[in-house]
Amino acid sequence: MTAKQTEKTEPVEDRNALLEKSLIEEYLHEKGYSHEGLKKLPADVVEKLMKEASQYASLKMEEVEARAHFIKELHDDASSLEK
Repeated sequence: MTAKQTEKTEPVEDRNALLEKSLIEEYLHEKGYSHEGLKKLPADVVEKLMKEASQYASLKMEEVEARAHFIKELHDDASSLEK
């Protein structure tokens, strides 16, 4: 059985993936590196930097999620007071 694509659609990239990528870039930039510049470094250094960058991005994303949850709670509480 073959599935036929009826419409041309562009793949939608996950917003969290975009944020994570940006945060990794931010971390590398703060350390004086870029993705392109990593190609010139030894593999062990690249691995260490990318692990650090991934941890940084994960923590920042958790912070964003926690803030969003907090704001939602504030809005929910405020809307219940208006009723």
